[in-house]
Amino acid sequence: MYRNLARWCYHHRWIVVGIWIALLVGLNALGGLIGSSFNGEFETPASESASGFETIAEYFPQFGAGSFGGQIVFQSPDGITSPEIEAAMTDMFDQVAQIPGVRVISPYTPFGAEQISADGTIAFAEINLANDIDQNEAAAIGSQIDDAIPGIDGLRVELGGRAFANFEPPQSELIGLAFAIVVLILAFGSVLAMGLPIGIAVAGVGAGGFGLVSLLTNVVSIPEFAPLIGIMIGLGVGIDYALFIITRYRELTHAGATSEQATVGAMDTAGRAVVFAGITVVMSLLGMLLIGLKFVAGMGIAAAATVAVTLLASITLLPALLALAGNRIEVTRWRGLIAAGFAAIGLLGVGLRVPVLGVTGAVFFVGTLLTSLAIKPLRAEVPPRRHKPIRETWAYRWSRLVQARPWTGVLVAGGILVVLTAPVLGLRLGFADEGNFPEDTTTRQAYDLVAEGFGPGFNGPFVVAAEVSGPQDVPVVGELAAAIAADPGVDSVSQPFPSDLNDPAASDAFILRIIPKTSPQDSATEDTVDRLRNEVIPPVVADTDVVVHLTGSVPANIDFSNYLGGRILVFYGAVLAVSFLLLMMVFRSLLVPLKAVIMNMLSISAAYGVIVAIFQWGWLGGLTGIEPAPIEPFVPMMLFAIVFGLSMDYEVFLLSRVKEEYDRTGDPVNSVADGLAATARVITAAAAIMVVVFGAFLLEDNRIVKLFGSGLALAVLLDATLVRMLLVPATMELLGSKNWWFPKWLDRLIPTLNVEGHELEELHASLGTSDAEELVPVDA
Repeated sequence: MYRNLARWCYHHRWIVVGIWIALLVGLNALGGLIGSSFNGEFETPASESASGFETIAEYFPQFGAGSFGGQIVFQSPDGITSPEIEAAMTDMFDQVAQIPGVRVISPYTPFGAEQISADGTIAFAEINLANDIDQNEAAAIGSQIDDAIPGIDGLRVELGGRAFANFEPPQSELIGLAFAIVVLILAFGSVLAMGLPIGIAVAGVGAGGFGLVSLLTNVVSIPEFAPLIGIMIGLGVGIDYALFIITRYRELTHAGATSEQATVGAMDTAGRAVVFAGITVVMSLLGMLLIGLKFVAGMGIAAAATVAVTLLASITLLPALLALAGNRIEVTRWRGLIAAGFAAIGLLGVGLRVPVLGVTGAVFFVGTLLTSLAIKPLRAEVPPRRHKPIRETWAYRWSRLVQARPWTGVLVAGGILVVLTAPVLGLRLGFADEGNFPEDTTTRQAYDLVAEGFGPGFNGPFVVAAEVSGPQDVPVVGELAAAIAADPGVDSVSQPFPSDLNDPAASDAFILRIIPKTSPQDSATEDTVDRLRNEVIPPVVADTDVVVHLTGSVPANIDFSNYLGGRILVFYGAVLAVSFLLLMMVFRSLLVPLKAVIMNMLSISAAYGVIVAIFQWGWLGGLTGIEPAPIEPFVPMMLFAIVFGLSMDYEVFLLSRVKEEYDRTGDPVNSVADGLAATARVITAAAAIMVVVFGAFLLEDNRIVKLFGSGLALAVLLDATLVRMLLVPATMELLGSKNWWFPKWLDRLIPTLNVEGHELEELHASLGTSDAEELVPVDA
């Protein structure tokens, strides 16, 4: 199948390229025509907060059905109750209330009386949005609200709430592309070979991360930051997959294969490993659908779609591009090398938002190409490199050094990973509040104004929704308000608001607004919610027919975190079990997959530990600009799914070469060193590109994107260094031939997955060379 697909794409190169151009343009054009419908709403089934929102929607429709909204915060040193300010702001609130799906609770109404600060200089209006409003519609509503702001001297108006937050289009991926150009040129020594992996990554991200995901938002609930995660992953795996295949392609051409033979051979060997690794990543991501939450499922679907399209580009578009490149892939001219360097500088300037650097790179890029027409030396070829035999490379010598002292390698690498993992013991799942937004954003300024005028708790009020069975239960609501107000974590409690304003005693429900003393992301706020639910409210309503639900945005976030926290270990167990079985089928071994699972868990746990130290504890905050806050509950799960799949990529690529050598020679010592030497440089190059592509997203404003970028970069860095370069050769040396022990009865029972394609001897035979000849690795 792999050989036939490669040959077809090779011989129909222009058809394949045309199909991909049509996909790239068509999907994005269709997405632009239909439009996207991103939705970042959290939904926790069968939770107390969800039941509370249902009660509010039923009995208090004027307040909206959910917590998806924001605030209009305004300040005036002359006082917000002055006739001019009150008239202007009331007119603004009336305009906003006319927007479909929007409800406004003004501070100038009886229920909003507590929305005016004690000194009368700061106030806010609450904005509730209908549940069917998506992120794009919310952004449009935010623009309409901005247009309605009155222009009065001394009046400051800020728009708060995550729903209305705007983010600049990401440019950090350009930093990763700039670095990828440099690394790939160093790795391949060829401009054309450098361009192919970048082309595959851009095609996969363009068609999948942008076009397909935009269309999918109209079918499934996908959060607004999901495309950024898709871009991050798509660029990394796209470059990685193409890098592995092109490396094997060049090995075969150096051994005497024609361009077609090398393409078919590369797809039948490295291509198999790439498909196996890609499908593993997609399966891990789609496993998030089992969690049962639309928000989490949407992230998994968006990332999986991007990886799947990128994988498809690697096994179809890449053979076609290799056919177009032919033998020219080994030819590099000075003009191409210099122009590529200036292109990297230009991309770096755009990514860092330094216009001078971007323009300089673009000008010199074009200038190099134009002047090469007149300057002959620029058109000259760069001298080819000398390719070292495997056993003269640094990687071979390093492997032998580690194998000579295996226990030292295990203890050093294992010790570092365990130390880095330690902070995980203090992991707290939760949601960062708007106080973590950049200080120059209106979202952050609105948050700070509310905290200044009312205290930190006003940024995350709770709501008690109480259903009563009759007038006899009405006094219980008053007792409930008094009991809640006595709690040490509560700043204030509003008067009970009835569902029937004309006859409160005949009301079917009441709501109470609770202001905690601490901010939404403070751990003390979570303690207050737990205490109210478990210790304060139950005794008051015991032996009555009053049904009480504590809800609001903060309790809903806590319920969401608890829901995911209770399922995350099950998800981990399922992914680990499936990964173990897949690796066992590939390598026909028990110890190799067991070690792989353990070592992958170590690298991921160490990355978690560093993330906790930086994002939760605030270490290096002065350098990174990150303020301490809890870790979003879906981040560990998403990181695990992605990183475990990427680790499988390196695992298969490295160990398949080790097993290939072991099957050929039967030498458990040199097979490890030879396999590591044959793959170390390409794994190092791939990992370096991924680390920078992922790490560049640390420059984005969105905290969640920063979290993902940092976590992925750290996990890949640890996996490619401490795990692949230390733990793998050390443990392989300690176990020797036992690495490949496999019970005969299990061998007959378990099906075989072949990610190696032809045996090495068959490859030599197909090339017409001697079986004893060794394929010379690309000395990247």
